[in-house]
Amino acid sequence: MSTVTIRKVTDKSGIKAFVNATRAVYKDDPNWIQPLMMERMDVLQASKNPYFQHAEVQMWVAERDGVPVGRISAQIDSLAQEKWGPNLGHFGHFEALDEEVADALLETAEAWLKERGMVRMQGPWSFSSAEEVGTLVDGFNTPPVFMMPHGRPQYDGWIKAQGFDKAKDMFAYELDLLKPAPERAGRIVKMAEKNKRLTLREIDMKNFDEEVKTVLDIYNEAWSDNWGYVPFTEAEVEHGAKALKPVVKPYRTMLCEYDGEPVAFMLTIPDVNHKIRDLDGKIGPIKLVKLLYRMLNGKEDRCRVPLMGVRKRFQKGPLGAAMAMWMIQVSQKNVVDRGATFGELGWILEDNDGMNAILEEIGCKVYKTYRVYEKAIA
Repeated sequence: MSTVTIRKVTDKSGIKAFVNATRAVYKDDPNWIQPLMMERMDVLQASKNPYFQHAEVQMWVAERDGVPVGRISAQIDSLAQEKWGPNLGHFGHFEALDEEVADALLETAEAWLKERGMVRMQGPWSFSSAEEVGTLVDGFNTPPVFMMPHGRPQYDGWIKAQGFDKAKDMFAYELDLLKPAPERAGRIVKMAEKNKRLTLREIDMKNFDEEVKTVLDIYNEAWSDNWGYVPFTEAEVEHGAKALKPVVKPYRTMLCEYDGEPVAFMLTIPDVNHKIRDLDGKIGPIKLVKLLYRMLNGKEDRCRVPLMGVRKRFQKGPLGAAMAMWMIQVSQKNVVDRGATFGELGWILEDNDGMNAILEEIGCKVYKTYRVYEKAIA
């Protein structure tokens, strides 16, 4: 077997090789979906992704005979350190064809972090808690949904062999959208519907920027105590809102108000991965027309709930659970009316007992588990 070479990414061609490293890694995996190069370039370039404004990042590509066979990033996020303590470094975007490649990549990222004074190494965070988190450790028999990572069964063992321990698991739930909600969940939703202090409404696309600010405010409060949470910056909100606006629809973006004050929200997006699966990560004129037709023809098929939040004062009471179930039920009906059959909700922290209970109550089942690891490197 040829020697593994680790090459530092320094330009756009390096970023493209970084993206294309997954081709060799998943060449025999029927569930892998190659992401669109144009979308990945938007995430991985400092000139486009505002994450780089508060983080120092380095990326590497592993090669054999000039062919990319793995990749990794290392990052030092000042906002994560403010929230979770100094000297914390992250790794992300980890992919490897074999254990030799995995060892070389993890050791390279660790050395880079140690040189900069980090004493803890945690990941994969690719790059942040708002993006792809963890690596898949259970649920390899289905493709990844949009903005969720994939992985290989060997990764868990390879990462642990480098001295990492599990830090936290996250769950993704599947929901058969055509299956009626359990009777008890229906009663809870009816309680919310009858509460005169509660109002459920769709997002107002005419005031999209203001609505995004409202959602951000709820999100930052609702998630502030969650493990791994790092607050969005205004620049990140603007960037994310611009990227998601084409797929945001009022009928699946809900806000719940209490006495006229927005106190909960839920965002549902189409599973873009399902729509790009046969494009091989490339967009030419014909493929662009095909993708636009799929995105704009009004038909739903598979959906994901990437973000949901309820203000803290409601989180541990029955009203908070009722609001969450109400938003899910209305969005579910709206997408089913447009042809949807499958929904993914996640990720959810393994110890978020309240949200896990809510999702199980409405008939969701855990179908994928993702893991973040940590290691002392001082």
